[in-house]
Amino acid sequence: MQHWDVLIVGAGHAGAQVASLLRQQNFKGSVAMFGDEPEHPYERPPLSKDYLSGEKTFDRLALRPLSFWAEQGIEVVPGRRVVAVDAKAHRVRTASGEEFGYGSLIWATGGAPRKLSCPGHDLQGVHSVRTRADVDRMMAGLDRTKRVVVVGGGYIGLEAASVLTKLGKSVTVLEAQDRVLARVAGEALSRFYEAEHRARGVDVRLSVAVERLEGEDGRVTGVRLVDGSLLPADMVIVGIGIVPAVEPLVAAGLPPANGVEVDEYCRTALPDVFAVGDCAAHRNPYAASAAPIRLESVQNANDQAKVVAKFLTGQPEAYDAVPWFWSDQFDLRLQTVGLSTGYDETVVRGDPATRSFSIVYLKDGAVIALDCVNIVRDYVQGKALVKARMKVEPPLLADGATPLKSLAAA
Repeated sequence: MQHWDVLIVGAGHAGAQVASLLRQQNFKGSVAMFGDEPEHPYERPPLSKDYLSGEKTFDRLALRPLSFWAEQGIEVVPGRRVVAVDAKAHRVRTASGEEFGYGSLIWATGGAPRKLSCPGHDLQGVHSVRTRADVDRMMAGLDRTKRVVVVGGGYIGLEAASVLTKLGKSVTVLEAQDRVLARVAGEALSRFYEAEHRARGVDVRLSVAVERLEGEDGRVTGVRLVDGSLLPADMVIVGIGIVPAVEPLVAAGLPPANGVEVDEYCRTALPDVFAVGDCAAHRNPYAASAAPIRLESVQNANDQAKVVAKFLTGQPEAYDAVPWFWSDQFDLRLQTVGLSTGYDETVVRGDPATRSFSIVYLKDGAVIALDCVNIVRDYVQGKALVKARMKVEPPLLADGATPLKSLAAA
């Protein structure tokens, strides 16, 4: 039975970064990385932006040149899905029945797109945005697509809506809550983005629910809402979150939860098993509560990868990174630093009408997060305020002429 000192399951950002950092930290043992897709590691965020729009070809999304993995002595095995883990014996089993041994196992599988549960969810022309194959299927149907319905008003849904609108499609966005981005931002930002999308012709509908998808000859033709209305559609894109891909670890003995719970070194409760990235639930020092949370971001994947690489090379450093995110929609770049969940006050910094402004989130008078639209300066300088949990008087924050770095220094 083949055995590796470190076996990484998952070839996305988190898995690829662990492998790279292990070599940078002079780890001399054997390393392998299993991915269930046929491709070598690639960037996922551009899938719903530059790749879907055709501005970037797939070869430009590669995280590393193919030669890198061989040069670093990292065995990359595409198209191999792990379905079972024997933590006691330090073995995994793949979907084809093969078994492999490991010294340390790093679970970096991310998650699968959450699917609609209503009738018609499996019709042709219904898409998720998670992998290259997902977006390739979508792109293959664009020539015969005029009307698109996007289910979900989060980052993925709005990014896809902006790209498809620029491609000349008629787009409707359906959001079950009373505003878009409700899970990740305050109302002021939600209303700004709703207005921006509507100004470009996107039909944004809030507080609506899907009853079923209708089709003809196996292909989607429309979306029926619970109020009885029918939205004609040649394509439906579903962006309602992910389901963490952790079933084998649960079967191996971990409690079922929203992901895999890890400690400050990304260790699970199973011996020599770590988890990183979208599937890892951790206690974040910048979160509003001590409950474990998952962060679906490249930053979190990279930072947790660093924690594991350091730990496995005898240089343990606990996870302590300020979260950050970004989203590109039309000509708007949204950059977020910190976690706004639990805020009790917001301060708008600058004028949203200029399309360059920030929203500062406070809790008990302390800065916990910023949403920065087309204003990189605030994003960069605001990180220090979040990291220090600095208390700043709202009028000072609201004054866009006062650099945030001066408030941090004071």
